[in-house]
Amino acid sequence: RTCSQSRIKDVFILIISPVYKLFAIFAFATCGGYSGALRLSVDCVNKTESNLSIDIAFAYPFRLHQVTFEVPTCEGKERQKLALIGDSSSSAEFFVTVAVFAFLYSLAATVVYIFFQNKYRENNRGPLIDFIVTVVFSFLWLVGSSAWAKGLSDVKVATDPKEVLLLMSACKQPSNKCMAVHSPVMSSLNTSVVFGFLNFILWAGNIWFVFKETGWHSSGQRYLSDSMEKHSSSYNQGGYNQESYGSSGGYNQQASLGPSSDEFGQQPSGPASFTNQI
Repeated sequence: RTCSQSRIKDVFILIISPVYKLFAIFAFATCGGYSGALRLSVDCVNKTESNLSIDIAFAYPFRLHQVTFEVPTCEGKERQKLALIGDSSSSAEFFVTVAVFAFLYSLAATVVYIFFQNKYRENNRGPLIDFIVTVVFSFLWLVGSSAWAKGLSDVKVATDPKEVLLLMSACKQPSNKCMAVHSPVMSSLNTSVVFGFLNFILWAGNIWFVFKETGWHSSGQRYLSDSMEKHSSSYNQGGYNQESYGSSGGYNQQASLGPSSDEFGQQPSGPASFTNQI
């Protein structure tokens, strides 16, 4: 490699490598560290049976069917035990797992790039492994971000205060007043989805740069240059033969014009001899 290419690689490592880590940290921190809550109120006809502050808390990994809470039935002191609907733990845990392993791999790759450059390029194994892992993580980021986006949509529906109020028997009676005090804040979860797709774009965009470090790219370039040289050499040979053919063809044409001109010159002898006979 040239000196300029090595400098470009060093700058790429120093600038882009921290971006990998930051994006991965933001992805799993905004999702894995989330905890939210909503508050409802049930105002019964009999005020003593009312509960104006029903808090429902939930958090990662969003096993909502395990989140239980008690609400008044407005029929004496009896209370109704309910649970949220849904389970988005599989998509959330998969997303966080991909983010954590992507962070660890980018950290290990940076150490190898800086301190073990010779071993990294030994027998071309390092670049090949790096290329394969980059492709795999690009695919995992796409799948994980898409799955978590769908899971987040389900979480928003299941924790919507209007949907939760429909589960309460007391809210089905017109005489009782049920309302939402406040809804959960989902901004950090939305941010996690955004960073998930940004990580996919970052890793997918790096595939080409990692591929250029492998032996597959150099062998492909050699094959392309060899084929171009063969094509150019065959073209030059074809042009040379065409020139020789043109020169020989011109010579033959001149040779064939000679006898025809002689024969054309002998044509007046015919009428001259005829006149003499007369």
